[in-house]
Amino acid sequence: MTNPTSDNREAIEKVRELIKGIETAMLTTVSEEGLVSRPMKTQEMDSDGSLWFLTQKDSGKFHELLRNRQVNVAYAGKSFVSIRGTAELVEDVEKLKQFWNPMYKELLETTYDDPTLVLIKVNAETAEYWDSGNKFQMAKFMLRRLMGKNTEGTEINRIVTLR
Repeated sequence: MTNPTSDNREAIEKVRELIKGIETAMLTTVSEEGLVSRPMKTQEMDSDGSLWFLTQKDSGKFHELLRNRQVNVAYAGKSFVSIRGTAELVEDVEKLKQFWNPMYKELLETTYDDPTLVLIKVNAETAEYWDSGNKFQMAKFMLRRLMGKNTEGTEINRIVTLR
């Protein structure tokens, strides 16, 4: 784990704020045929900006991550966020227990200590976001864009480094 700088901490907190409450993320992996996106529930965005997901070892995404660890995670809701990073597969029963929800028992037909469960940790590198929650900033952005003016300084769309 890297120790985030002050700028990175601010970026991580901004991204955390923007994705808070968005129930479903789209995790994009690289298959032999090309890019594949799947809906996933984010378990957590930890203090260093890493995203955590739960999957099973017999899934396509598990095998794709064994071949290519580059991923993208997209969120759409009150804001729009696209996060690029590198995934790692983590086998940690205690972490699984921390994230476990009784709903998963029904959905996955298993328990948190099942050896076929694995965590996907996305080590986020950069994020691009469109913050549409601030109505004043959004109006300013749209007005400047409609007038053909530079939209810099509107803070609606930014790319930030997380690592």
